[in-house]
Amino acid sequence: MKVTSLTALLLVGVAAYAQDVQFDYDRSANFASYKTYQWIDYKPVAPGDQLLDQNIKRAVDEQLAGKGMRRVETGGDLVVGYQAGISREKAFDSLGSGFGPWGGWGGWGNSRVTTSTIDIGNLVIGLFDLATKQLVWRGSASQTLNINKDPDKNYRTLEKAMAKLFRNYPPGSGKR
Repeated sequence: MKVTSLTALLLVGVAAYAQDVQFDYDRSANFASYKTYQWIDYKPVAPGDQLLDQNIKRAVDEQLAGKGMRRVETGGDLVVGYQAGISREKAFDSLGSGFGPWGGWGGWGNSRVTTSTIDIGNLVIGLFDLATKQLVWRGSASQTLNINKDPDKNYRTLEKAMAKLFRNYPPGSGKR
């Protein structure tokens, strides 16, 4: 029983650090007809978030350009918007020593459990058909954040997340 619980705990710990992307789409939308897009801001960008806003838009622009789409200021086939946030999760680490069938993991020795807080960055991107004003594609990416990284490394991580997310656009392109 203890081995099963420990294995489950370790798997949850590994999953917390993995990059996760998900997407869904309107199965009746004609994605081949979308050639242009424009950005919309769901809410005003705070002055302290302007660089992050630029980086997110740049990373999405790179992916959509790679799909043959062109960004326009007005009159796009699609309207693109995003929401970003940070959630916090608790991480539990156990250190032990002693004897028993699992070494320091539940034997008869001493063990210590420490907790820490992990910041998880969440980014949700919506693509809306301008003519019908309907959501036609939605993708989300989440990943553990490390605020001690340099800005270039952060941007490369964002680029990788967007490449992984937009690998599924347009739907039915056969890339999964």
